[in-house]
Amino acid sequence: MESFLTPLLPLYAREHAAGRDLALAINLHTAGSTYSKPGALLLIAANGDYAGLLSGGCLEGDLRERALAVMSTGEPCRIGYDMRGPDDLLWGMGAGCEGAMDIFMIRVGRSNDWQPMQALADAQRLRERAAIGVVVDAPPGATHGAGAVIPLDVRGFAPDHAGWLPEQDGQRVFVLSPSLPPRLLLLGAGPDTVPVLQFAQQLGWSVTLYDHRPAYADASRFPAAEHVLQDRPQQVQDALAARGLRVDDYAAAVVMSHHLDSDAAYLRVLAATRIPYIGLLGPAPRRERLRSMVGDAAAQLDGRLRSPVGLDLGGRSAAAIALSIVAEIHAFLHQRQGGHFHGG
Repeated sequence: MESFLTPLLPLYAREHAAGRDLALAINLHTAGSTYSKPGALLLIAANGDYAGLLSGGCLEGDLRERALAVMSTGEPCRIGYDMRGPDDLLWGMGAGCEGAMDIFMIRVGRSNDWQPMQALADAQRLRERAAIGVVVDAPPGATHGAGAVIPLDVRGFAPDHAGWLPEQDGQRVFVLSPSLPPRLLLLGAGPDTVPVLQFAQQLGWSVTLYDHRPAYADASRFPAAEHVLQDRPQQVQDALAARGLRVDDYAAAVVMSHHLDSDAAYLRVLAATRIPYIGLLGPAPRRERLRSMVGDAAAQLDGRLRSPVGLDLGGRSAAAIALSIVAEIHAFLHQRQGGHFHGG
């Protein structure tokens, strides 16, 4: 439920509109402890701007220098970084990451129809999954040389797939099939939804805000939201459908309108959906009162309703509460409990 593609799209759109080539770096393989894993992406512009991360900043400077040559010549390159133990001294980075990375870099521009970025960006805009193969090694005379991009049938790959196709006649192809950004539905668009949206934006999620109050459902207040909708609480599904959206496509919903009758109406709507995570703002007594207002339909929320919503992180500010909400949703999407890291 996490896409390495989303952070790259604004930089890609800017450079594509200006007709300027970019370089795309792909993490092919790692060993030991590394910042990113296979499938992670880094997009680099000719002026040195970049989006995405392959390391915590240790390697990006060197990759920017290599990107200039790739953009200039069109020749892909493969770079290995080994930062395990004393070998790290060879790079003069002193990162101490105790890991190694194998990275492949290709040019993205007019000469290759802006692939694979254009295909991946189009798929995300249309909310359709895509799979592409990047030829890393190819024997002389092969149909597709190193750096070529090959469209693949997405049905053969799980979301977030990143790995190698079986080698065939000396040709090695690395596959990327990014997942689509999870969709979050916020029912209530008061001031405390602003930090929730900001944290969700940093994670690349697609957020829809919905409120029955016209003064709150103002798109100018939420420029990062995918949709800002206004209608009666009972009309959530119809309002989404009018935009070509299905309520069951949302990975999570949070009820936070601070209005008792409206929250009850929202919960009745959500009870009839298949949204797996439903958060409710407010203390336990308020939750029980709302369940009684929802009536028999409240039983359909069992196992999905998180109330009070959020992880117990401490803090009472709007930002702290938003962080706890987004952290719990993130843990849920990744099937984690949100506890401490253990081990190495």
